[in-house]
Amino acid sequence: MIRCLLALLIAMALPPAALAQSGEDADSLRAPAAPAPAAAVAPAAARKAGPQKIYYGGSIGLIFGDYTSVSVEPMVGYNFTPKFSAGGRVSYEYVRDHRYTETHSSHNYGFGTFGRYRFIPELYGHAEFAAMNYDLYTASGASTRDWVPFLYLGGGYTQRIAKNVSAYAEILVDVWQDDNSPYQDWAPQYCFGIGVGF
Repeated sequence: MIRCLLALLIAMALPPAALAQSGEDADSLRAPAAPAPAAAVAPAAARKAGPQKIYYGGSIGLIFGDYTSVSVEPMVGYNFTPKFSAGGRVSYEYVRDHRYTETHSSHNYGFGTFGRYRFIPELYGHAEFAAMNYDLYTASGASTRDWVPFLYLGGGYTQRIAKNVSAYAEILVDVWQDDNSPYQDWAPQYCFGIGVGF
């Protein structure tokens, strides 16, 4: 399943060196969403403050059609060393699903904590624990709320393509495989994006 297509990561007020993806970039999308048609999802701004230690940003996701999803996910991270960073995020998602006899709508929310290690400036490993509180529907149409855990493992590659522009590709797999996960078993989560600094 493709988690995000044509993602746009805008790194505000970053020096050009930061866009070389040396650990200061914003975390890419992690908000779990039910399997949905391809959508344009735009991670919002990432910004660093202080002495190149704290970075923050987030994402905005939009899917329209029989399955509609609007999500917001602010995040913050800290560079402990030039190679290792960690951070957290909170997530909110509104879903309206017209694919069944009865239309379902819900408000999902959650959180995540991640760690990222850069083997080289362009190549990184990524681990993240996340949990989303979903409004789960049964075949009879009844619903109940429940927390669904995720453990994402994987990594990504970044490449500077211009003075203030870099591109990235990331692949993650949920190894927790909770029974209530909206993802198909072991389906990799892909994310592609472009970082622009100004």
